[in-house]
Amino acid sequence: MSEYELELKQIVEYPRCRIYRQFIRTLMEDRSIRASGGSGLFYYTVLCSYANFRTSYKRIGGINYTIYPGEWICRIDEMAKYLRTRFHWQALSILEKLQEQKLITYMFLGRNRIIKFKIKGWRHFNTILDYNAPCQKDTGFFFLPISKAAEIISTERCSEMDIVLDLWINTVYNDEQVEGSETNPVVYMRNGTGSPLIGYSELALRWSLSKATVGRILKKLERQEYLSLLTFCGRYGSIICLKNYLSTMFQISDVMIDKEEIAMSLNINISIPENDSIEHSTTEQMELLPCVSKEDFTVSKPYMKIVIEKVSEILAASGFACCECSKSKYKLSHLSTDCKSINPLQLNEQNKSYPQFPQVLEHFSLEIICEGLKKTFLFELALSPLKNEPERRILL
Repeated sequence: MSEYELELKQIVEYPRCRIYRQFIRTLMEDRSIRASGGSGLFYYTVLCSYANFRTSYKRIGGINYTIYPGEWICRIDEMAKYLRTRFHWQALSILEKLQEQKLITYMFLGRNRIIKFKIKGWRHFNTILDYNAPCQKDTGFFFLPISKAAEIISTERCSEMDIVLDLWINTVYNDEQVEGSETNPVVYMRNGTGSPLIGYSELALRWSLSKATVGRILKKLERQEYLSLLTFCGRYGSIICLKNYLSTMFQISDVMIDKEEIAMSLNINISIPENDSIEHSTTEQMELLPCVSKEDFTVSKPYMKIVIEKVSEILAASGFACCECSKSKYKLSHLSTDCKSINPLQLNEQNKSYPQFPQVLEHFSLEIICEGLKKTFLFELALSPLKNEPERRILL
C-alpha cells in the first residue's frame, strides 16, 4: 500500500478562506469586542454561517418553508440576536445596507414576522449539494471569498469584529511565498512583497481608522488572546500572528510563537543587551562547559549565555525538550574549516539583498549534553558581528 504524507497549508493564491461556524459562534458570544458601526464584514459572515449547503425544510407557526442552498429563514427576533442588535429596526437596517451592496437579498414572510434571506453568489464559492437533509448551523465550515471581504471593508470604517475577521481571512500558513509562515500562521495582506511586516499606517488606511486607534485595537486583541503582536525596532514594522489558528483550521496543536525565530527567517538582526544587563540574565542557571579557543573572533561567557539562550528558546519551541531541562549542559566552540557544513558563500549570497547585514565570518558548534537521555546533540551556528553600530548585536 502506498504511503501518503499530509501537508497542511493556507496559501496566498487560494481565492477563498475556510471559515468554521463554531468560530463565528464564539465571536458572536464575545461581547467584549464591538461589532456595531462597522463596514458589515462581520454581519455578512454571520449570515453566511447560517446559509444552507443543500435544500431543507423548516416549520414555523404551523407552516413548512422550503429553504434552498444559500438561503435561510428565521424570525425577526432571531435575526436581531444573530446580528447582536437591541432593536428589530437596527437588524433590518443592517440587512438593507447589505442588500444595497448587492451582497444579499431578503424578503418578509408571515405578516412581516419572518425573514428569508439569500447570499448572492453562493453557488460560485460553495458547493451545492443535491440531496435534501437538515442543515447543521453550529458545525462544519463554509468558504468566504477573499476578494469579497476586501471589497466590504473598503466601503466604510471597520469595527473591532471586522478587524478580527479581516486578520483571520488574510492569515497564511506554510506558504513558501510568504516569509516567516513556515512555522507560524502570519497575517499577510497580499501586497505582493512576500513579507508579513506591516505598519500601523498601512492598517489605518485599510481599515479607515487612525494609527492610534489601530494600535489600541491590536493591543486589546492581544490582551484577549486573539493574536500576538511582534513589533521590531526601526522601520521594520510589525508582524501579527493569530493564536489558536492551527487548532481551529487544521485541528492540530498550536505552536509557540517565537519572535527570534521569525526574525531570523526575515533576516532581522537580533539585539544583544549591554554588559550590565547581561549579568542579570535569566540564563544564570544554565550550565556552560568550559571551552578554550585561540581564534581571534571569540565569544565571551556573558555573550555565550545570550546566544545559547536564543537558540535554546527556538529549539524548545520546535519541540526539543532537552532545552527545557535544567540538567542539560551546553558547550559553544569554534568549528575548524574542515568541519563546516554550512556554505558561507551561499549565506553571503542570500544577504546581498540586505545591505544592513554583514558577511558571515565565523561558524560555531553547539553541543547540548542531555544527562537524562544520555545523549549529545550537535548543532552548527553561523554568527556575524555588526560593526559601527551604537549597540552590540549578533546575527544568528
